[in-house]
Amino acid sequence: MSPGSAADAAASFDPLRPRLIRVAYRMLGSVADAEDVVQDAFLRWHGTDRDAVREPEAFLRRVVTRLCLDHLKSARHRREDYVGPWLPDPVVEPEPVEDVTLPLLLALERLSPLERAAFLLHDVFGAAFDEVAEAIGRDPAACRQLAARAREHVRAERPRFPIERERGLELAAAFFAASREGDMTRLSGLLASDVAIYSDGGGKRRAGLRPVRGIDDAMKLWGSLARFFTRDGSDLVRYGFVNGLPGFVSRESDGMIQTTALLIEDGRIKAIYVTRNPDKLGHLDPTLH
Repeated sequence: MSPGSAADAAASFDPLRPRLIRVAYRMLGSVADAEDVVQDAFLRWHGTDRDAVREPEAFLRRVVTRLCLDHLKSARHRREDYVGPWLPDPVVEPEPVEDVTLPLLLALERLSPLERAAFLLHDVFGAAFDEVAEAIGRDPAACRQLAARAREHVRAERPRFPIERERGLELAAAFFAASREGDMTRLSGLLASDVAIYSDGGGKRRAGLRPVRGIDDAMKLWGSLARFFTRDGSDLVRYGFVNGLPGFVSRESDGMIQTTALLIEDGRIKAIYVTRNPDKLGHLDPTLH
């Protein structure tokens, strides 16, 4: 039978769109690319004999996965040429999301596209290996091996002791206040001795070209930044969970926003992830479009 109208296709597709974007974003690490992939999946859904599809969500998840795999072939090359540390686009939510936090998203970058797809579809989204096999074009046994290899590589980045929501936001507020007010004593007390700082400017805003590691170098960096903050200002936009980690959105002295995410272990900040690249922040601030 004919595929039907765009309105008919949208009626069955739109309720699934948020979940499909979630799959695509976790595959790609880019909000804009995820939205493009899902829109492409909609166009394919519109041209499909939908009455013949028994499980629309599983069918569309396979379509989205295949489109993501195609996209990753070119995306990997672009990231090899990236200026400074690469961080995934920040997604800011009011509640913590524990299935795929920012450190796990970074660990997924070290996997092959097939390993990433097998792990996400099975371990995160609960798809059976038969469905995974259809999505990535491998047999179920091979998919089990891919997921197992991926699981081993990312094991250390899975959240072991998720921080309570209120405690996470409390530490984010303490970090914002200490870093912006130049209270180095208080700031030092918040950081782990092996803290690492990653800043992503993408060559478009000032940011470190390499991660800063260890509390001594971290304190030197924040000491120099404190002079800028006290002179030029830094305004809080809101607190929230940035890719599952407590953090905040701020507007800096250049008038542009940035996000800061904090990895907290044993009550101390173990890693700080700052996203400054305006290409990654447009979905959070319409003025960047």
